[in-house]
Amino acid sequence: LQKILIFLHVTTCVVIGKTLMILFPNAMKRYILKQGKKSRMNENPKFSYENWGPTFFSFNYLLFVLKVKWKRLEDEAYEGHPAPNTPVVTFNGELRHLFDFMQDNRPLILNFGSCT
Repeated sequence: LQKILIFLHVTTCVVIGKTLMILFPNAMKRYILKQGKKSRMNENPKFSYENWGPTFFSFNYLLFVLKVKWKRLEDEAYEGHPAPNTPVVTFNGELRHLFDFMQDNRPLILNFGSCT
């Protein structure tokens, strides 16, 4: 049921976005560039709007957003329920799963940080 609701929501957003891109291309370009500022996508001089802007609201965009949102459903954690076995990447670039790091009955401690 959650996947169906996500599909309907994302599809509606893509259809509306594509329609607005056709009807109001300049306004949508400004909107997309504004969104690009949030992700700092605009800061790369070798990566212009013409490279990535038209991909917004395309069929590939729809498939990508659905894939990400559906994957996030599997990674949600709820109090009192088992933790999800989320995929993680090691320092060596190896793809593992969270439960691969558990040992016997010892608690698994996750430490998050940022080096920016």
